[in-house]
Amino acid sequence: MQRYLHFLIALFALSSLAFGQPNNLDALKKEALGKVEARQQLVQQMVDQIFSYGELGFQEVETSKYVTGILEKNGFTLERGVAGIPTAWVATYGSGKPVIGFITDLDCIPRASQKPGVAYHDPMIEGAPGHGEGHNSGMAVNVTAALVLKELMQEHKIAGTLKIFPGVAEELLGTKAFLVRAGLFKEVDVVLGVHVSDEFGTGYGQTFAPQGLVSVQYFFHGKASHAAGAPWDGRSALDAVELMDTGWNFRREHLRLQQRSHYVIVNGGDQPNVVPSEAGVWYYFREMDYPHIRELYELGDTMARAATMMTSTTFTKKLVGSAWPPHFNKVVAEVQQKNIEAVGMPTWDAADQTLAKALQKELGKKEDGLNQKVETLKPPSPETEPGGSDDVGDISWNVPMVYLMYPETFLTCRATVGPMALRWPLRLHTKARRREPKCRP
Repeated sequence: MQRYLHFLIALFALSSLAFGQPNNLDALKKEALGKVEARQQLVQQMVDQIFSYGELGFQEVETSKYVTGILEKNGFTLERGVAGIPTAWVATYGSGKPVIGFITDLDCIPRASQKPGVAYHDPMIEGAPGHGEGHNSGMAVNVTAALVLKELMQEHKIAGTLKIFPGVAEELLGTKAFLVRAGLFKEVDVVLGVHVSDEFGTGYGQTFAPQGLVSVQYFFHGKASHAAGAPWDGRSALDAVELMDTGWNFRREHLRLQQRSHYVIVNGGDQPNVVPSEAGVWYYFREMDYPHIRELYELGDTMARAATMMTSTTFTKKLVGSAWPPHFNKVVAEVQQKNIEAVGMPTWDAADQTLAKALQKELGKKEDGLNQKVETLKPPSPETEPGGSDDVGDISWNVPMVYLMYPETFLTCRATVGPMALRWPLRLHTKARRREPKCRP
């Protein structure tokens, strides 16, 4: 599996050289393979080290320090705190055209702490965050690819500029629009993104994570009073939250099948004997295109206003994050697909399959193990195929971009990737590759 990941990195790196050095690409690929093989230990260390940090969005302090330290040590120029985001940065090497950007995410998800290589929930620290979506592996791909490219550019006097970007707070869809608005992609010719997946493939148009999203928090303001002694003097902000949620849930029946909407109550008051003067609820509104996303957003405001009218309260709101539906470049995707097919899927060993099937059993899924074939080039998804969201969409509408989806052990199980992505991580910690998986007896 390690050898497969290194070959993948090499071809990912050399796909970018095709933009500026087409004549001897095959020879460069062969040379790159050797350079990637020489960095096996670095790849493993990066995956493990980033796994160990497990930092939530906007808190990727140690992760950023570690990754930028590697890049700076290897001759990249660092600009930190870009776009007003403390954990965001840009690492640059070279000069001139083409300007090639690399991006992958850094953050983890809440309550996903997990011992690696264990096929059931077994957190290292109960309730702690962890890399439940594999964001600990992407920088190993991008950084290693960039280091190999830098060395080849030096040795062969290849002109061009490399830029490495982090996906800060991707799980909150909180930063990439700010990076775009700050002009960080203005001079970039192409962006190559990577993300761990249940498959090995790429696509063009609106494919991966096809839904756009707007993230909104609604804060209701009422009047406190003693809940037993003088409840009539109070105006419950929590009542307003509950009425908004109830109204939204009744309205779901009459919304498009493509929409996805979810909420959590972020503030329900202080204690039962006090009528809550403040309460809040956080919504994600997802749809396939801007007009429908806007429609959900405005409907949310309508529900909030109606709730205040019923409770004699008021509300304010905060836009937390947003993401345009992505649109990936066909020409670049076709080049990338050829490299994917040249690499092929890894040969999973018995331990890989044992872990995958044990995990599928744990989740009550079909126990068919890991995928064996690469995906064909994925065309634009039909409108009836909703999915998750990713704020790379904001980049893809400004710069030609593709997203390489690469497999890693358990995430290559189609039946498990959905529920597992938000539960706990397993084998993305590569040290687990060196021991037998732990399954329920």
